[in-house]
Amino acid sequence: MTKVDAASVLAMRNAIVQQNASLQKAAGLAPGGAAKSDFAGALKGALNEVNELQAKSSAATDAYERGDTADIASVMLAREKASLGFQATLQVRNKLLSAYKDIMSMPV
Repeated sequence: MTKVDAASVLAMRNAIVQQNASLQKAAGLAPGGAAKSDFAGALKGALNEVNELQAKSSAATDAYERGDTADIASVMLAREKASLGFQATLQVRNKLLSAYKDIMSMPV
């Protein structure tokens, strides 16, 4: 069991703040908190973020398999982040398709 010290708590806090900032950027929120009006740009940014997470996950997995790193926890964390990002993207896609089908089936 590892001991928790101030430095590790601050490191975790900084990681959370950084992740929050990247999620806000991917969601298309401006620094003031107002949403962008460009939906396509926000969607493209989110897809790029998911792609980055998957690339980092793949790199971490490859490094572990080569023996460059022994930190299995960081590898698994990177893989879970990539998986969650992909699943969220998949759900957004499903909702968009459902909304498109609903709109197309509406009588004119």
